[in-house]
Amino acid sequence: MATVARAWCRVDLGGGSLDIWPLGLLFPGARTVNVAVDLAATVRLERAATDYSVRQDGRAVSAASAAGLEAEPLTALAGVVAGALGLPPFAAELASDSPRGGGLGASSAMAVALIAAAEEEFDLPRSAPAARAWLARDLEARLMRLPTGLQDHYAALLGGALEIAPLPGGERVRSLAADLEALAASLLVVYSGISHFSAGQNWQVIRRCLDGEPEAVALLDGIAAGSAELPAALEAGDLARVGELMSAEWRQRQRLAEGISTPVLEALIATALAGGAWGGKACGAGGGGCLAFLCPPEKRASIGSQLIAAGGTIIPARPHALPLQVTQI
Repeated sequence: MATVARAWCRVDLGGGSLDIWPLGLLFPGARTVNVAVDLAATVRLERAATDYSVRQDGRAVSAASAAGLEAEPLTALAGVVAGALGLPPFAAELASDSPRGGGLGASSAMAVALIAAAEEEFDLPRSAPAARAWLARDLEARLMRLPTGLQDHYAALLGGALEIAPLPGGERVRSLAADLEALAASLLVVYSGISHFSAGQNWQVIRRCLDGEPEAVALLDGIAAGSAELPAALEAGDLARVGELMSAEWRQRQRLAEGISTPVLEALIATALAGGAWGGKACGAGGGGCLAFLCPPEKRASIGSQLIAAGGTIIPARPHALPLQVTQI
């Protein structure tokens, strides 16, 4: 028997970075809004007699201990999860539907899938969603030695459109009554061709805010105000307004840190807007990765063709409501 866990990537619509403690607490009313998409991080895990082994991207790494896995860049995430949970030897296969460094929360989804698969395979106590999200976030922070947020983990666990509000004592997570089929008909996700490292960009934002730089504080205040409008617009089906809010956030976010905006990203954004998109932004922390646009459904195909001609790659990503899936085979 083996255990297979599938967790989901996400497209963030607004309020990114405000899910990183303690940023959101500094802006009352802040929230992060995202939607899970049908791009999976998949873990196949089974017990092994002796060594730990992990296969991913056509490469395999074996080690005598969890610490040995953690020492290898390809398998570091599996190693840090194994060490934290005290797992005995296992064989794992990891796969992701997202491009590496795509800004769609794939590494966080993989952390969630690893934890869920390990709990099932080794009959550990099954964690509640919040506990899994906290553990995955903390292990990623330990691995990167940088602060990380929570929005990716909740999308990976719960699916659907989510509002994540940072509150004193813990976050409030609410599933939004959004029309996911209508959202799918308007959403375009395009890969820029440039991988990014979100933690480095986020650290610049955190540092500027905690240092009290007036510009950074004002920009994050504007991002928080815009994200507060998103849940109502989504639930009302006003996707044109959602697109406008995404573009407004991008105009503020690109000023938060050097490297968030790049000529390639700006060229793709300009192409989509010129083609009639309602709005859009880079996913995650920017600097590369994917962009998300909302378009009138009748213009979606033509805008996609223009983005391809401009050098982008369309990622077939549809919003969906499926939660984390764990099965034994």
